[in-house]
Amino acid sequence: MGASAAGDAAAAQSASAQVGIEEQRRQFDAIQKLLQPYVEAGQPALEGQQALLGTLGAERQRAAISGIEGSELFQGLVRQGEEALLQRASATGGLRGGNVQAALAQFRPQMLSQAINEQYERLGGMVSLGQRSAAGVGAEGSATGARIAELMGRQGAAEAAGGMRQADIYGRIIGDLAGVAGVAAG
Repeated sequence: MGASAAGDAAAAQSASAQVGIEEQRRQFDAIQKLLQPYVEAGQPALEGQQALLGTLGAERQRAAISGIEGSELFQGLVRQGEEALLQRASATGGLRGGNVQAALAQFRPQMLSQAINEQYERLGGMVSLGQRSAAGVGAEGSATGARIAELMGRQGAAEAAGGMRQADIYGRIIGDLAGVAGVAAG
């Protein structure tokens, strides 16, 4: 009975550890699923930054800059800025002056440069978000692995202890039977 109880106790401890292992894996999968959209958002943002920098080639850089320059937001801001410059010049009577022409010539390139920098910074925010999320998944994966390894160690220890306890009980039984046999023979 003692050997059977030791086996049952070891099996119960092992089953409990297995439930813990499965729950750890389930929780990690849930965390990974929650962070997945953020991780996925970071990759295209990183590619957008690389395109703006020209590290993906001149064609991708041209396309990225053209995309900014052709956007409705950029076009609207430039239009408003140029109209403001012209209205100010018209109000002061300097519409045909060289200063107005120079200001108009410099305005669009300055706006484009500013828009490129702002886009790069916005993309950087998305890259950081994706990077932090990926790091969070990695850290959680490492922690989950450590917790699972601990539970597996407990599982193995419970099974080993149960086996040793059963062997000990069987050894005592054999010893007791040998003692009884010795008494009976004597």
